[in-house]
Amino acid sequence: MVTLGKKVKNFSLPATSAALGEHTVSLNDLKGKNVVLYFYPKDSTPGCTTEGQDFRDAKGRFTRQNTVILGVSRDSIKAHENFIAKQKFNFALLSDADEKLCTQFDVMKMKNMYGKKYLGVERSTFLIDDKGILRQEWRKVKVKDHVEQVLEAVKSLKG
Repeated sequence: MVTLGKKVKNFSLPATSAALGEHTVSLNDLKGKNVVLYFYPKDSTPGCTTEGQDFRDAKGRFTRQNTVILGVSRDSIKAHENFIAKQKFNFALLSDADEKLCTQFDVMKMKNMYGKKYLGVERSTFLIDDKGILRQEWRKVKVKDHVEQVLEAVKSLKG
C-alpha cells in the first residue's frame, strides 16, 4: 500500500508505444520528473474517455511543470492502443491486467451496477514527486474539473 509523504515502491508495467518510446514503464525510469498516475475503470467508456481527453488537452501544461501523465487500467495493451488512436491521447496507458499496481495503490473496490456486486477499479489519481514521494491522492474521483485540481497540486510542488 502507498502512504502520503512516503516513497512509492518501484513498479514496472507494459505500456502503449506512446510511452516514451518504450514498451515498459517503470517508476524508477521517471526519477527527476513528477508523475501523475491516474487509475480508471475501463477504456472507451464515457467517464474514462472524458477524463483521458481532459488529461490529453492539459498535457502541455503538465509537461511545462516537469510532469508525466500515466493512465492505468486492467485493459490489454491492444485495447489501450485502440483507445489512444481513437482519442488521440498524447500520453501512455499502462496495462495492469494482474491488478498488482491497482492493489499497491488500493484502488480495487466493491462496486454495484444494476444490483450486481463486482470488484472494480475506483477512479483515483496519485501525484508522485520527482523524488518518488507520494504527495497527493484523490480517491472516488469525479471527472469534472479533476484535471485542473491535479494541475494546481503539481504547481504547488515547486513551493
